Amino acid sequence: MNFFKLIIFTLLCYIGFVGLAKAQTKPDTIPKAPQSAADLAKKLSNPVASLISVPFQNNTDYGFGPYNGSKNTTNFQPVIPIVISPSMNMIVRTILPFVTQRDITGPNTSQVGLGDITATAFFAPSKVNNGLIYGAGPAFLIPTGTDKYLGTQKFGIGPSGLILQQAGGFTYGMLFNQIWSVAGSSDRANVDQLFAQPFFTLNFKSGAGLGVNSEMTQNWQASTFTAYINPSVSAVTKLGTQIVQLGLGPRIPVCGPNHPDFGFRGVLTLVFPK
Repeated sequence: MNFFKLIIFTLLCYIGFVGLAKAQTKPDTIPKAPQSAADLAKKLSNPVASLISVPFQNNTDYGFGPYNGSKNTTNFQPVIPIVISPSMNMIVRTILPFVTQRDITGPNTSQVGLGDITATAFFAPSKVNNGLIYGAGPAFLIPTGTDKYLGTQKFGIGPSGLILQQAGGFTYGMLFNQIWSVAGSSDRANVDQLFAQPFFTLNFKSGAGLGVNSEMTQNWQASTFTAYINPSVSAVTKLGTQIVQLGLGPRIPVCGPNHPDFGFRGVLTLVFPK
């Protein structure tokens, strides 16, 4: 099976599995009271909450490398929970980046296009005990990059996990994945990468929130470590009839090869309560 057939086969299996699980979902016939802004903010702080959301996360960074480059990445990140059984949910999280960068690969150069997709299927208990929430499942790296500088040209797979605690308005925990390449272009370096994201959020009754997370990437293949700290403020509100969460904050580079001098993050999340 060649590389492209492997990609297509994996995508079909992924879509088929999601469709099968969704087909087994039973509709809720009992009307529920509208959820408050505080309840929605708390669920949005939980990466494996039973809540459909579609975040658009925009990251703008300046001062990359010796050519003082800039990079803008807009991540399309739909999150879809699927009931597998009365005691188990599957939460499908997909990240598709659209990248515009200048003066990073060389002076007076630019690249525009898609990066690689990272897709994760978390399996998590549907019932929460004492605020402790956890989940685990496979993570996939799908080489959708439209430029050699924007993607790895490798298909990868590995484990992903999450553990968090919610108490009152507080949410804190960690998400991680480890991905190894298993197929792809022989001209490109193998992928052997660990990503870890500890996070902390304080949500208020109004639906506003204060948070901070750290995004850390260990590239075992290249022996490099990259880290950012991302403080943020957020609020749940409405744009017309659509419930949304808005978030904004700086991106603080801590370390990494040719890391930027500074950056900003803005997030618009479309929320679809059950």
